[in-house]
Amino acid sequence: MPINFKNLNEIKASLAHHPNSNLLVVSKNRNIDDIDSIYKTGTILFGENRVQEAQSKFQNYAHLDEIQLHLIGPLQTNKVTQALSLFNVIQTLDRKKLVQEIIKEKNKNPSIKTSKFYIQINIGHEKQKSGVSITDVEEFYHYCLNSNIKIEGLMCIPPNNINPEPFFNKMLSIRDSLSSSLSLSMGMSGDYREALKMGSNLIRVGSKIFE
Repeated sequence: MPINFKNLNEIKASLAHHPNSNLLVVSKNRNIDDIDSIYKTGTILFGENRVQEAQSKFQNYAHLDEIQLHLIGPLQTNKVTQALSLFNVIQTLDRKKLVQEIIKEKNKNPSIKTSKFYIQINIGHEKQKSGVSITDVEEFYHYCLNSNIKIEGLMCIPPNNINPEPFFNKMLSIRDSLSSSLSLSMGMSGDYREALKMGSNLIRVGSKIFE
């Protein structure tokens, strides 16, 4: 699939009306040449779903120190060491066992690369999706803070084929109940416009760019 630079430019233009929002390009299943072409347009935020795929693509990338790489897929505990050495941001904290493994690795290696973490919320109560349940978010958030894990923001993936606005609105409510300084990572190719209207700080777009 070629890169749709027209769509990329349109998305960037829409962000001009939302100064507190940024674009994260979802680069899963794309090769490093495609990623480099996007990087050369001035884009520096990229998101990957799998640790091993990201490692194979980015570990020798010439501009790795100039981009911010986000993990936006589920993180298995046995991949924590690799993830913390590669990603700047992990958006998918969703259970205490994962936090505990991250703490262990931080204690062993204080110079890990990952500096920011998001809590993924299962905003639609969907069994097939990862994320902390809405009822457990507050307790999990404070568990992370007490464990010396800096929480940068909250992330969600709303149910497919349903108006996303109620779910985005719920994310706003949860964020404000925890800390108004938290960022919101919400909105993808099909609903990023709605997410921006609702105050998303980070939209994660892939298929609309790689059509």
